[in-house]
Amino acid sequence: MSFILNIDHVDMEFPTPTGPFTALKDVSLNIAKGEFISLIGHSGCGKSTVLNIVAGLHQATKGGVVLNGKEVTEPGPERAVVFQNHSLLPWLSAYENVELAVQQVFGKTKSKQETREWIEYNLQLVHMDHAMDKRPGEISGGMKQRVGIARALAMQPDVLLMDEPFGALDALTRAHMQDSLMEIQNELNNTVIMITHDVDEAVLLSDRIVMMTNGPAATVGEILEVNLERPRNRLALADDPEYNRLRSEVLKFLYEKQRKVEPLRGQKDAEKTKPQKTPEKTAAA
Repeated sequence: MSFILNIDHVDMEFPTPTGPFTALKDVSLNIAKGEFISLIGHSGCGKSTVLNIVAGLHQATKGGVVLNGKEVTEPGPERAVVFQNHSLLPWLSAYENVELAVQQVFGKTKSKQETREWIEYNLQLVHMDHAMDKRPGEISGGMKQRVGIARALAMQPDVLLMDEPFGALDALTRAHMQDSLMEIQNELNNTVIMITHDVDEAVLLSDRIVMMTNGPAATVGEILEVNLERPRNRLALADDPEYNRLRSEVLKFLYEKQRKVEPLRGQKDAEKTKPQKTPEKTAAA
């Protein structure tokens, strides 16, 4: 298997008033073309930091990222990012929001006709061609996120980076978006790295699930291979023993091996607010 992306022994420290904070320690991961990778872990485990380093938004303190044989040192169009917030420009239509990205990446290398066909193609991929002339204020949250994905895909990135892209959506819309993403990946064979907190989402979408240890100094704890046949149907998988085994493995890692413990913090807070008996009251009682 040939890998297009190599995250090589990455450490990440952030300065704080009390000294450096180590967010990541010795994170390594190789990703092949067309793979769908999910990063999962408790809050504070450095998932977004990993994604930001791959995106070129952060520079690793130690180690680095290599994409197609070239070290990543800054943001670039070969790595498109889809955030939880759609980040569309409200005064532009869906078509114009995608067009802006296409112009930035391709400049004048495409004719007007080619540009229009390319934008429409990407809006069709996310089932938004019917609303291409609508502005963000005229469409739903799920539709806005579809446009955001179309904009990212229109850049023809080598790697699509997704930071909890469906986290703000209701359950039904989220399911539709997951199905659309599976359709898109089946057609385009994208390489995708997605952050999620949703175990079912990770198992449904992924080829591999990368489970992060708790921070600080978070690292790759375990990597779970998801060998479920594609295309995947969520209803059929509900009763699939392998699907449920994989789901159980992730839950076991998160809630047994990496169980979040808040030692005494809540108890201490409770003690602070609990009425204390004075010696006089105790004596009187």
